[in-house]
Amino acid sequence: MLDILVTILIVIAIFILIGVMRYVRTQRYLKTLTEPQFIEGYRKAQLIDVREPNEFERGHILGARNIPMSQLKTRLLEVRKDQPVYLYCQSGQRSLRAATILKKNGYQDLNHLKGGFRKWTGKVKVKKKAY
Repeated sequence: MLDILVTILIVIAIFILIGVMRYVRTQRYLKTLTEPQFIEGYRKAQLIDVREPNEFERGHILGARNIPMSQLKTRLLEVRKDQPVYLYCQSGQRSLRAATILKKNGYQDLNHLKGGFRKWTGKVKVKKKAY
């Protein structure tokens, strides 16, 4: 019984350690910005919403382009390497993954919105439905 408990604790510790290591590594190349910091810089950058098109159409930050996380690898040429990249998704998880893909492909100035779109209180554009 004690052996099983020790094994479970070791496995949990390994998962925690892996998570912490990923977080620390990501923070080296990705700036997590508060909404005021994000607003300050996104107009001079490439603003990319990595949510799926249906999420984007229900509302997105004014001026954002939609390059869904599911299509990012095939649409990398649409993102310039010589300009800052500001990413966001619904909660911040997909934009973290998107930043990792961009970093692996040579992008440098990567930023994402802390808390994602659900925490956004700034200007939003909603696509009008066709009747």
